[in-house]
Amino acid sequence: MSATRTADEATVEQLRDLPPSAKLVAKVLEYEDTLTQSELAEETLLPPRTVRYALTRLDEAGVVDSRFSFTDARKRLYTLAVAE
Repeated sequence: MSATRTADEATVEQLRDLPPSAKLVAKVLEYEDTLTQSELAEETLLPPRTVRYALTRLDEAGVVDSRFSFTDARKRLYTLAVAE
């Protein structure tokens, strides 16, 4: 398991009004650090479409960061956004 990134108070506040699926995806990213959309679907046991919706909502709230994978440019890697 990767180093754990804890959610700060601002992140928790941003998550408050999001759907449960988005909260679950954020919690998995908190423990796993960096995952692809398919890995998130596997870890959360949510359908890929639900994970995609959750990631969209988290991105709109500024809770997740995404970048292209260096090993497969067709995939994106998601992490919790770091508050500075």
